[in-house]
Amino acid sequence: MRVGLLVIDVFLRGSTSLKDKRRALRAISDRARSRHNIATAEIDHQELRQRGTLAFVTVADRQEPIERLFDRLLEEADRIVPGGISEVSREFLG
Repeated sequence: MRVGLLVIDVFLRGSTSLKDKRRALRAISDRARSRHNIATAEIDHQELRQRGTLAFVTVADRQEPIERLFDRLLEEADRIVPGGISEVSREFLG
């Protein structure tokens, strides 16, 4: 069994309020939950209006399906916030 953790740092240039930021981050999280049945949470920079950090966690029997899922999540996040992903971290346990 493998556990995968994907952490993405998002920079939202056009965000003028926390409400704008949360709307964009919620769009990424909701899409990930509904399409891929993955756990997600905002884990850092809650008080900043143009920066946010999201974490995604999933479990699979091998690492390859998790890596493909993370690639799809990054593509979808980039479509929602074009050019906004500033940092990506992947970790695997097990």
